[in-house]
Amino acid sequence: MIEFQEHAILWVIGGGIFLILLGMLIQDLTQKSHAIRHNYPLVGRLRYYFENLGEYFRQYFFANDREELPFNRATRAWVYKTAKGLGGLLGFGSTNDLRQTGSILFVNASYPLLEEEFTDAPSVIIGANCDKPFHARSLFNISGMSYGALSRPAVEALARGAKEAGIWANTGEGGMSPWHRDSGCDLIYQIGTAKYGVRDEEGNLSEDKLREVAPFVKAFEIKLSQGAKPGRGGVLPANKVTEEIARIRGIPVGKTSSSPNRHKEIKNSDDLLDMLNRVRDVTGLPVGFKTVIGSERFPEDLCETILRRGTDCAPDFITVDGGEGGTGAAPQLLADHVGLPISEALPILVDTLMAYGLKERVRVIASGKLVHSAKVAWALCMGADFVVSARGFMFALGCVQSQQCHKDTCPTGITTHSKWRQRGLVVPVKAKRVAQYAHWVNHEVNVLAHSCGLHNAREFRREHIRIVQKAGHSVALDQLYPYKGTRQINSAS
Repeated sequence: MIEFQEHAILWVIGGGIFLILLGMLIQDLTQKSHAIRHNYPLVGRLRYYFENLGEYFRQYFFANDREELPFNRATRAWVYKTAKGLGGLLGFGSTNDLRQTGSILFVNASYPLLEEEFTDAPSVIIGANCDKPFHARSLFNISGMSYGALSRPAVEALARGAKEAGIWANTGEGGMSPWHRDSGCDLIYQIGTAKYGVRDEEGNLSEDKLREVAPFVKAFEIKLSQGAKPGRGGVLPANKVTEEIARIRGIPVGKTSSSPNRHKEIKNSDDLLDMLNRVRDVTGLPVGFKTVIGSERFPEDLCETILRRGTDCAPDFITVDGGEGGTGAAPQLLADHVGLPISEALPILVDTLMAYGLKERVRVIASGKLVHSAKVAWALCMGADFVVSARGFMFALGCVQSQQCHKDTCPTGITTHSKWRQRGLVVPVKAKRVAQYAHWVNHEVNVLAHSCGLHNAREFRREHIRIVQKAGHSVALDQLYPYKGTRQINSAS
């Protein structure tokens, strides 16, 4: 009897498998979308399965340590170790090929300073003329990442880690969540084109909401564009618009929320300065903006407008994002082909500000794949006052670059609202890693400065770096991008 039951179960299972395969066979033969599946039913399905698996096999088994994009294995491993406090030591020699075009070589001092001569990098004031200027202490900080795009534990870990490390965190355009506010970290509130969190019922900027937010933040950043999708607003799918997120952003529950591709109030540089000054007058806080640069035209037009109106109306800072910047979801066309990389955009912005005599008035914040200490130091040499990173801190949280941010299936719980997937993101542990990553990047940037004979990283200049042009030939950065004198400009014109 028992043997008969076992055989019956096997027959049922086998029959079920047969029916499933038969159904798939019929579907493959009758569908008209895929030629492979039609001509090679069942077996043809493997082609699509292996295609999806290919990127994961390349990442773990076939790609070299320094050839993968958007971030190679060596860079990710360095961030993981740094965030865990394991240090950046290696044995036997570097795998970084110093012959590759674009490689960064720091100009070491023959007689570096002794340790007792080192000094801490001083804080830099953002918005010195404001009622409430921001004394920013850290060179390296957290770029804009919104609650909604990121999960609750991810936002909480970032904010708590920022507090512990003494760095600032940008809220992203999704508004200020309770975990941002309650962490006690320095916050920069980003105002996106949809004005989440500071909008009225019609979606216009609300001065009352600005006053409510202002006591909890150090500065405001008006987002014009970001590197991954210049000229395209963000989209939060309906399934991510929970009651909590809707309340924070000031939008309807359960409805897809699309940000306009630009601020409707801002059509030119005059409009931009009007909005900056409106927010600054209402809050008394420093106000800047974030943008992607496509050529010299925009920064030159902006500077000419500032000088025509007077430097008091200038932004307190500009965050320049390179075209290689990331986001949770972006059209591939824009991500691949629009916007200058940070290696071009940053010198254009800095040199233009210097040429118009505005560099001391307007602080420059650099963004765009600057996750490594050497890249941070490069940006400082080029003229940036600060560097911010989003994906670097996502790696510190445990991101494995699965590139599923837009699917709500993030395996590490960072960009998903699945409670099951969020369980692995333990906030106290990840907050500690965020803090350690920020601490060691700031520390190593100063180590690089000391090797160049400087007291601290605030003394970096372009002559302290050489850039490889071809194998065996490098050129000093100040020769590639020579400092330009101040232009003679008629401010009354």
